[in-house]
Amino acid sequence: MTWLAFAALPVMVLGIVLFNLAAWPRGRADGRIAGRVSVLIPARDEAETIERCVRAALACAPDEVLVYDDDSSDGTGAIVARIADARVRLLRGIPLPAGWVGKPHACHRLAEAATGDVLVFVDADTEATSECLARIGSIFHDFRAGVVTAGTRQETGTWAERWIIPLLHLTYVAWLPLPLVWRSRDPRFLVANGQLLAIRRAALDAAGGWASVRAEVVDDMALCRRVKETGGRVVFADGHRMARCRMYRGAGEVWRGFSKNLAEGVGGTAAGVLGVAALYGMAFVAPYAGLAAALLGARALLAPSLVGVAANLAIRAALALRLRQPVEGIILHPLAVLGLLAIAANSFRWSRRGILWRGRRYAAREARV
Repeated sequence: MTWLAFAALPVMVLGIVLFNLAAWPRGRADGRIAGRVSVLIPARDEAETIERCVRAALACAPDEVLVYDDDSSDGTGAIVARIADARVRLLRGIPLPAGWVGKPHACHRLAEAATGDVLVFVDADTEATSECLARIGSIFHDFRAGVVTAGTRQETGTWAERWIIPLLHLTYVAWLPLPLVWRSRDPRFLVANGQLLAIRRAALDAAGGWASVRAEVVDDMALCRRVKETGGRVVFADGHRMARCRMYRGAGEVWRGFSKNLAEGVGGTAAGVLGVAALYGMAFVAPYAGLAAALLGARALLAPSLVGVAANLAIRAALALRLRQPVEGIILHPLAVLGLLAIAANSFRWSRRGILWRGRRYAAREARV
């Protein structure tokens, strides 16, 4: 029983992680997207990053770049207007309609205005590499995909970012053999990342467009689920060579950003949040607690706990090597997971009481969907 409690789950997760890192498609730098390509950037108060985002998108040579200025108060629109050329269009925002969350509405407006056969949605804090569209195009072709979305390279600065944000990639690769995302028609087998999401217009229309997920805070997962439900194929790629992103800056943004998404991403239910917390606690914290107990005299826990801790160290070392994550995360891993569990509790509270994000307040999940 002690081996099951302290070693079996971490070893299983290690196996899944190593398999996924080997199977995770990166695309090819010599690919291309067939048809007209629109890069679409929803932006609300992104003055600090928007110019780099737009210039990086232009370097990929799309047919057009559209930016939706979603009622920014910091001059985001003026920056885009200053750097605009024949390929860049600025869309001025309109008041958010009732029943919509901000980002799905921005993406909806961008999709309506775009002329592309393939729509590549890029967050305003994300910078595409020069190979981005080529790698996406090769995956569209090789996998006959309707959607290609990718886990981008995560850049971090402060201690909170360096501790917590690498757990995002751990979530991507720890629990589900990734080929099930594109090989299975079951929409429950899904991973997505809205920082970089390319979709064929035909697949978007078949899924009901962004209007079909208008009330979703975790809109990327919701849209990709709709695509799979309507017969499309979703591929989740390793986007380390496609784009980079510094998604949050400082402990406050990390706390608020993950609180916005975590509970909503598992359906906003108590069972979902508790189930995730239990898995993370058993896989990533219990072995360390067992090792501490063994050192205090519970000798029967020593061997299984050592195996569990070794599996955790191997997991984080593999991610650090493949994805250039901060090396201190290997050692501080259980503390980071405890921090994530605290965020999960707050996220569930937000999901039940309402979410305040970027100056907008959204009702509790049960009142929206």
